[in-house]
Amino acid sequence: MQNSRSTYHILFICLSAILLASCNNSKEKDPDIITDPETINSYVATNINSALNSANIKLGRIDDSTRLNLPGVVKAYYIKTDYQPMWSSSGKWLNLTDSLYRLIVNAENEGLFPKDYHAGELKFLKDSLDADSLTRMNATWWTKADLLLTDGFMRLIKDLKQGKLQPDSLSLSKDSVLVDKFFITTLTELMEKKKFSELINSLQPKHKSYWELKKGIKKFVDGMDRNEYTRISFPFKRGDAKDSLYFIKLLQKRLLESNCIDSLTGLPDSDQLFKAIKKYQLQHGLEPDGKYGKNVVNSLNTNDVEKFNRIAVTLDKYKQLPEKMPAKYIWVNIPGYYLRVVESDTVLFESKVIVGKPETSTPMLTSEISDMIIYPTWTVPNSIIVDQYLPRLKKNPGYISKIGLKLFDSKGEVVDPLTVNWSKYSRGIPYKVMQGSGDNNSLGVIKFNFNNPYYVYLHDTNQRYLFKNSLRALSHGCVRVQDWEKLAYYIADHDSVKNKRRDSLRYTADSIKNWIAKKERRRIDVKNHIPLYIRYFSCEGINGTIKFYEDIYGDDKKLIDRYIVKK
Repeated sequence: MQNSRSTYHILFICLSAILLASCNNSKEKDPDIITDPETINSYVATNINSALNSANIKLGRIDDSTRLNLPGVVKAYYIKTDYQPMWSSSGKWLNLTDSLYRLIVNAENEGLFPKDYHAGELKFLKDSLDADSLTRMNATWWTKADLLLTDGFMRLIKDLKQGKLQPDSLSLSKDSVLVDKFFITTLTELMEKKKFSELINSLQPKHKSYWELKKGIKKFVDGMDRNEYTRISFPFKRGDAKDSLYFIKLLQKRLLESNCIDSLTGLPDSDQLFKAIKKYQLQHGLEPDGKYGKNVVNSLNTNDVEKFNRIAVTLDKYKQLPEKMPAKYIWVNIPGYYLRVVESDTVLFESKVIVGKPETSTPMLTSEISDMIIYPTWTVPNSIIVDQYLPRLKKNPGYISKIGLKLFDSKGEVVDPLTVNWSKYSRGIPYKVMQGSGDNNSLGVIKFNFNNPYYVYLHDTNQRYLFKNSLRALSHGCVRVQDWEKLAYYIADHDSVKNKRRDSLRYTADSIKNWIAKKERRRIDVKNHIPLYIRYFSCEGINGTIKFYEDIYGDDKKLIDRYIVKK
């Protein structure tokens, strides 16, 4: 027994000696294993130089699996720093690295996507370098980590500053001054001042609503259902058997994903589909009529992944606004169906609005309220004449008179619609169709004009009962304002306060009240124009949570497909 133990002891010593020799030989053969930590930086610098020269040739690829987002910017920075590693030294992470790494892996809390900043690769590298002493001696791993952290930082500050929706001017410009001014200067500032959070916050919009939206993101992300569901296109082409069949297949697949229908070898019959839709409607608080339609499809297409994408898009829309908003302005949010008057980041009052139907959508624009018209007339747009009036006029030439409109020729003279040969017109008519002022006018009591190429404006309406609807995409493109009186009086008061020579101002809020009471038609020039922003924001932050609005025009879906999903 004693001899046996001695034999095993001798064999163990011999085997250990062989393995140690093997390891030593391996280290000698592998130039990337650096036994002296004090020399790692010089090896990493050499490797960075080599990798960036290779990346320049291979359009950003530093190896078969890794591609830099901004190779030109990254290289420009390392040239200025003589290719020295930025995020580690002598085989140890620097303090700033932890802040950057945490921001990257938790980028969703900023409304960003971790994969855009190499989160997966960086997690693997960091975990490996932190856990294994042999790996910490590998210059190649430190090189790759440094390059990915620098590239991730550059892409991160670009997305925080500019977003994805604007032209890629910061990253693709050939102007080296711009590269110096933003990317290199920003990273240099970070390395000098080492104030990470302060710098990151300084890059982002100052708008109060932007930060209100960001407040709700973490709560949303923490409870997020990350399953991706089949998206259904609707409406489908009626009478097109192929298109309707495709719709039913998608609907079946989506209902199966929500466990509302059993897996079938073929298409469901009408009774199976009815029961499945009704089950889904009951689960999601919809009217359980068992019928598919816009509301059901919108609900099926709305999921947490899609909502997060809309958060990301909305944050980027704030980055398209002026860096500093005016002290006073009017804000119309199309999907939110509201108008707000804002002073110094405080909402003075809010009004419900009616916006354009999807087929006659309200345009997004920036302008200024220039004048108001009390008891306006209404000139019918050509699009309404062609789409709605002409087909009826061809059947009944007296239709215009029946609905209270008049026809005028180019000289401004009234034309009898019964004398016009309507059958020869299809794309328009050589007449103006107008509605006189009064309580029954489609524009209501007042119209707010602002310069724009779309011939739209804010106005009252003679269909005020429509403000009771929760979904108010009902107009031909103009914005109907429920609290038009408040808006008119606010504009008048603003004009009065801003006007130094009050005697030169020919109207006040009281003047407007009197003219309305007397039903007098008046045009009022607004001397101090108030900025107007009509925008499309399908979500916003309210008291730490996020409120979502229907993507009524599908605008966000288009942006998501183009800039985020990139199908």
